[in-house]
Amino acid sequence: MKIFTYQIFASVAETASFKKTAQQLHITPSAVSHAIASMENELGLPLLIRNRSEMVLSQAGNELLPMVERLLNEDRQIHARAAKIAGLAGGTLRIGAISSVCIAWLPTIIRHFKKQYPDVSITIVQGSFREIEQGVAQGRIDLGFSANQTGQHVDAHFLIDDEIKCLTPKDFVPKNGHSISQADLSGQHFILQRADYDSDTKVALDELDVKPQAINYSIDDQSILAMVEADLGWGILPDLALTRLSGEVSAYPFEKGYFRHLGLLTNSSAKNDPLVQAMKKEILNYIVEFQTKKASV
Repeated sequence: MKIFTYQIFASVAETASFKKTAQQLHITPSAVSHAIASMENELGLPLLIRNRSEMVLSQAGNELLPMVERLLNEDRQIHARAAKIAGLAGGTLRIGAISSVCIAWLPTIIRHFKKQYPDVSITIVQGSFREIEQGVAQGRIDLGFSANQTGQHVDAHFLIDDEIKCLTPKDFVPKNGHSISQADLSGQHFILQRADYDSDTKVALDELDVKPQAINYSIDDQSILAMVEADLGWGILPDLALTRLSGEVSAYPFEKGYFRHLGLLTNSSAKNDPLVQAMKKEILNYIVEFQTKKASV
């Protein structure tokens, strides 16, 4: 089977649609259908389950997808290394990041990187920590920012401890004047992103005995801030998420410090790619500068 057939299968697995895959790969839906059918015939296994309302991977499809993703990634690495040998500066990097990293860090990092490598194409994949970790492990993402720093086919490098803060209306003052204690939380209700309730924020909420029924969910950091500003509840966001947010709210640390531990994940088969190494170096240099500036404030 050809690599392009694997690309078609991986795209169908992601989009659950022959039409969307055809649009992504600039081919016809019938060509997509033919490629999947050929792959199923060759393997002797059904890869998709189709009905009127949806298209999902079969058990065999789910088991084979990670291997296909790794093969596609290795094929990309071969081409990248060949380009390096040929003295070419071009190539493609795929970076996975949560929204706060996309806003606070990546614009500066990518701007500096592109000055050295103007012909490199950079794709940003924004998602949850779990989605980023899976993408890196499967080879769909070369470098990913995540709090989940373990997993197969992944190399992890610690970056920063990002302090988790409590957002309150502007006129609120903690009982001790400077940090949020258990005494401040009685009767309060919180607004956060759903993904945060599966991460380090949940640890803080559980230790502070905030019950799930006292939590509502919002779609992004800015909308959380707007709801706090309107006195509809309190928010919990890490420092990094507050970098470029604005609004009439206050951000207080908790009496006991809580942190999310951000790291940089690299796909194991991509770690020796010269472009991946160059971007990783750029990221680590930026983090040193970021920490230095933060310490001097």
